[in-house]
Amino acid sequence: MPAERSYGMDHRHYDWSPLPARPVLAWPGGERLAFGAVVLLEHYEWTPPDGAYSLRSASGGLAALPPPDYIRMTHREYGHRVGIFRVLDALEDHGVPATIAVDVLTAEHYPWLLEHCVGRGSEIMAHGVAASRLMTEKMGEAEEIDTIATSLDTIERVTGTRPRGWFSPEGVESTRTPRLLAAAGVDYVCDWPNDEQPYRMTVPEGELVSLPLFQELDDEFALWHRRARVDEWSDMVGEAATRLHADGATTARHLLLTLRPWLIGQPMRIGALRAALETVSGLDGVWRTRAGDLAAAAPAGPEG
Repeated sequence: MPAERSYGMDHRHYDWSPLPARPVLAWPGGERLAFGAVVLLEHYEWTPPDGAYSLRSASGGLAALPPPDYIRMTHREYGHRVGIFRVLDALEDHGVPATIAVDVLTAEHYPWLLEHCVGRGSEIMAHGVAASRLMTEKMGEAEEIDTIATSLDTIERVTGTRPRGWFSPEGVESTRTPRLLAAAGVDYVCDWPNDEQPYRMTVPEGELVSLPLFQELDDEFALWHRRARVDEWSDMVGEAATRLHADGATTARHLLLTLRPWLIGQPMRIGALRAALETVSGLDGVWRTRAGDLAAAAPAGPEG
């Protein structure tokens, strides 16, 4: 999208809204901090179809190897076989509901897993077709519309409930994505890590709330890309929650953790998640929430 210089940003997906200029935000019950977790169950294809756009070097495994890269693929598959249950156990033990981001190929290949997550009270969020098929500007509008529809339809068919939320594979969007999501009936999107409060996006049809995730606390970003130690990551989550809770005395904040079962669900890392959750459990005035309920509590106006 060509830059359109004006007051604020170079796009019109949402209004610029400095936090001190906003009305005071309060969560239901008057809690200071809304806290939840977005857990990713995503399928990375052994051989993506021709024309699919994916990261040149996906996380997991040892290094980029020629296909079939069994080490990388089975490393990630660990999350679907083992890690997810360990992560859900940790969240449940601390009363934190999970919102599960699920792509089409996961829903089709692992319907038992979706049924299990729904049975444990998790909300299911749409997550595109596969982690190896990113939605970029190279994708035509018709193909993007079909990708969104296929994702929503597949999850509804497998679970019986149409998802309200969306998290793009790797958080990657085209300039059309917010408009197309709103037109498809999606209520909220988690692709924009730019705030500590939910806000309304500017879409010509429908309504769309942005629920910012915390990029710095994303387990893949911190543990895999930044190579933080697990105790450092746990401390960062605890420090962030404590700071946001304190700031919430003035105007409410939210913190949604991004978790990947193949990574944080490993036996040598799950203790770090539990330690972080223990810190949050020690704070009064925390609303433990799913993403959909958080989006429903977003401010009504476009100003954020």
